[in-house]
Amino acid sequence: MSKTYNTEIISVGTELLLGHVTNTDARDVSELLSKIGINVLYHTVVGDNPQRLEDCVKIARERADIIITTGGLGPTCDDLTKEILARAFDAKLVEDKREMDTLYDYINLGKKLTDNNFRQALLPEGCTVFHNTAGTAPGCAFEKDGKVVVMLPGPPKECRIMLEKSAIPYLRQLSDEKIVSHTINIFGIGESAVDDIFAGEMNAMTNPSMAPYAKECDCLLKVTAKAHTEAEAEEMLRPVMAEVQEKLGEVVYGVDVDCIEQSVLKLLREKNMTFAAAESCTGGLIAKRITDVPGASLVFMGGVVSYTDTVKHRVLGVPAEMLEEYGAVSAPVARAMAEGARKATTADLAVSVTGVAGPDRDERGNAVGTVFIGFSTPEETVAERFDFGEKSRAEIRALSAEEAFKLLEEKLKEA
Repeated sequence: MSKTYNTEIISVGTELLLGHVTNTDARDVSELLSKIGINVLYHTVVGDNPQRLEDCVKIARERADIIITTGGLGPTCDDLTKEILARAFDAKLVEDKREMDTLYDYINLGKKLTDNNFRQALLPEGCTVFHNTAGTAPGCAFEKDGKVVVMLPGPPKECRIMLEKSAIPYLRQLSDEKIVSHTINIFGIGESAVDDIFAGEMNAMTNPSMAPYAKECDCLLKVTAKAHTEAEAEEMLRPVMAEVQEKLGEVVYGVDVDCIEQSVLKLLREKNMTFAAAESCTGGLIAKRITDVPGASLVFMGGVVSYTDTVKHRVLGVPAEMLEEYGAVSAPVARAMAEGARKATTADLAVSVTGVAGPDRDERGNAVGTVFIGFSTPEETVAERFDFGEKSRAEIRALSAEEAFKLLEEKLKEA
């Protein structure tokens, strides 16, 4: 069938309302549902109160085909999600032997469980049980009265694992259509600019479809198609992807990558090259971001956080007279830092960052947001100036690192 399913996510927990815990469960559920073409129309957060949860379920039944709850499956007296959902759909809670045996296994392993823990093995009669491989509270799913109900545990790790292993495969069976999406990663223009470029196409398209999304320093354009087979969906997407990349040109840094450093790592591996970093105002952020990507040890030789002029001079070899004449935040120093990092680590390439992250101007009068990014190879050493303006320290550091990776990517494509 080709029915479109609309979903409401109900996140249960007073700690969410008080701000003690960030609701990452709803984000994870929405993210994974979008990949299989299921629409999320509503996010609801409710405390551990039976009447208010019951009211939320009544509202969700009126406006959603799928109701997904997170939280409230544990052993304590305020874990009432199963009871409320079972009552709302006139389902009897019965003991699941496998889950009860699992709880006894915990005891046999020497773990202490109080009697209330065994409530977790009570599940709606006839439901599909989702075994919890990261905790004790199982999840479940059932269909009744034309609605699909999915219950997931609240702890983020447990919720994410159960989503991927159990809930998504269960929900994927609801439709015989295949959803395929690709993301075009963009740096250099924002979400509004991308929307302006493709507004006509996006308004006219239904299948495939396009939608831009803003990220911290860059943005992405998601292109999605629905068809009976993945191959058919891919064929529908091919001309759209080609047109988008042709129109955007150099601002596209990758397709289906999580971040620009992932794209840089791929290019470095393809060209069998290594790089290093010399960082001042970014405080090691470039090194941190590249080493977050698996396989970084094959391309990243190391980094120097040269936060003071002394380290710039003694470790990177920046001439003292250069620092005296131009100051740390300058193109000559950025070039010397990059060259020093490359030589010290024997890397093929190096990038450097020196700038004013704020909150005040530096002693030379450089404004907050003034940043120089250097790049060095045995053949050339260059530096570019960026003026990020009066942003927060975190924003300036993030933008500086992003621009350093973008410069590195551009040079690698030229190589």
